[in-house]
Amino acid sequence: MIINHIKLINFKNHSVQEFTLSPQINCFVGNNGVGKTNILDALHYLSVGKSFLGNTDLNNIRGGEGFFAIEAEVADDEKETIIKIQQPKESKKIIKKNDKPYDRIADHVGFLPSVIISPYDSNLITDSGESRRRFLDSVISQTDSGYLFHLMQYQKTVQQRNALLKNFAKNRYFDQESLEIYNSPLVKFGTEIFEKRKSFIMSLAPLIQDYYEIISHGSERVSVVYESDLQNENLAQILTENLEKDRILTYTSKGVHKDDLLFEMNGASLKKTGSQGQQKSFLIALKLAQMNRIKDLTGKTPILLLDDIFDKLDDTRVTQLIALVNRENFGQIFITDTSRDRTENIVKRINEESRIFEIPLPTNGGTTI
Repeated sequence: MIINHIKLINFKNHSVQEFTLSPQINCFVGNNGVGKTNILDALHYLSVGKSFLGNTDLNNIRGGEGFFAIEAEVADDEKETIIKIQQPKESKKIIKKNDKPYDRIADHVGFLPSVIISPYDSNLITDSGESRRRFLDSVISQTDSGYLFHLMQYQKTVQQRNALLKNFAKNRYFDQESLEIYNSPLVKFGTEIFEKRKSFIMSLAPLIQDYYEIISHGSERVSVVYESDLQNENLAQILTENLEKDRILTYTSKGVHKDDLLFEMNGASLKKTGSQGQQKSFLIALKLAQMNRIKDLTGKTPILLLDDIFDKLDDTRVTQLIALVNRENFGQIFITDTSRDRTENIVKRINEESRIFEIPLPTNGGTTI
């Protein structure tokens, strides 16, 4: 998949920006605050319909404006597709493919897969399990539309069950039969989610180790362990056993919505024992493994977004990352950097067709990143 052209209108700090892109390497350079990361975020929107920075859609509308829009020409083999994303201030977001709106935004996910490597990846190690679940769900959803449907149905059912538990507590009564109506869909969708997560992590693990060794030149053994309540019991049993606990807490305390990923090095927590360099190497290996699996499962080469990555890594890791990008044929690449000279040197080493875009400071309004 290749993005030939992209146009941003009222997106964050950009009033209007247009880029005719290289099919291989595209670099956005400029001082801090000019909105380079915002351009990568627009590319991420084209892929999954939302910000990788966690911003709400309305917060991405440029200050004082009534909407934002992102438009792109995407080539798949010889076929060209026009993708448009529109977010008005007063109504819901619309994603169109060749001017035809999707019935559900979820139907767009997977058309243009992407992987982003950014300084924010450290949150995967330091934050709660919610960040790691969100990462896992995002990856699998780009390769399996059925997974995304099951996930949305499961989350909706948990919300409904929690609302009923809170209603019981508020009105000081309890109706077990009414609550058990939700067990069947939770078991159905939750079990599907568990099996697909487990299978995906098993396929990802050896790739992470391989990439880690290349990037770090280290001999450490790294691993990803999938933690789930469903590893030892089925979800029907879990719901029954925790019924009284859920009644007291007024929420569903067990299930795949509590799953987590443990990142380990030599059998110990990477967060506790890994150096900053080892953690960075692990995160890059994780993202490259993600890219490899998406490519294998979908037959599509994801776009690779590298946000400020060369400011955060030493020369050795930059060199290893470049070598991997070359070796694996990772397709269209987008890079942000503050230094044009450094970017040009990096591009020369990769030795591919490239374009460098200098981003000026915004005149006024909008959010800068």
